Amino acid sequence: MDRLVFTSLSGAKTGTIQRTMLTNDLANVSTIGFKRASFQRAVPAQLDGPGFAVRFQPLVENRTDIVDLRAGTRIDTGNPLDVALNGQTVLGVLTDQGQLAFTRRGDLRVSELGFLETANGYLVAGEGGGPITVPEGGSPTITPDGTVFFDQVGADPAAAAAPPVEIGQMLIRDASGTTLQRRLDGLYEQLGANGAGGDIAPGPEAASLSTGAIEGSNVNPVEVLVNLMDYYRSFETQMKLVKSAEELDQTGTRLMQTS
Repeated sequence: MDRLVFTSLSGAKTGTIQRTMLTNDLANVSTIGFKRASFQRAVPAQLDGPGFAVRFQPLVENRTDIVDLRAGTRIDTGNPLDVALNGQTVLGVLTDQGQLAFTRRGDLRVSELGFLETANGYLVAGEGGGPITVPEGGSPTITPDGTVFFDQVGADPAAAAAPPVEIGQMLIRDASGTTLQRRLDGLYEQLGANGAGGDIAPGPEAASLSTGAIEGSNVNPVEVLVNLMDYYRSFETQMKLVKSAEELDQTGTRLMQTS
């Protein structure tokens, strides 16, 4: 009886973590560059205690912070400052505390202070570690390797058009050889960095991007909804088992009572 209750409650507890992951994915279906969690592995759980040495239950460990870098839906915008990161390329940005972290969000803009930043306000990091400054009186363009050029337009219509001037190199890295985890601010860092951020080692593939497009979320809403339905049915089954165990225990108690 005890083993039946333990097994049922263990399954229900594991499913609760899965539900948290699924609802978070569903809430970010339309978030630009969002990546769902990907880590699951079976682990044994042993509870020690007097009389309960047989309590052994295989569980599924879910990590809600391990990032799945599979590509999401690509959306063509025609905006030269919108970039879609190819493969498992990630873009380096600077946090509010000045730490280096990474993102897949590519809807960029020029801030009021003249810095290149993401639409949610993080400064794009250059290869030197600092932000990229865009001069006034022109427009920036970005090449597939992350180089940022500046075209000066309208300064003197009679003068010959000057060639674009390189103003910075975006810090982009191939993360195919690195396990990334999601930080509390939604950005990515190497697993084990514990919130400190920092650069990652370049992977085996060439880091690159495509301009004029952005990447949507890689969450499949149909898949998530089906998994949620499966979770609720599984949870209902576990609770029925607990209820059945309670009824069996009450019945056994009555049978043991002396008349």
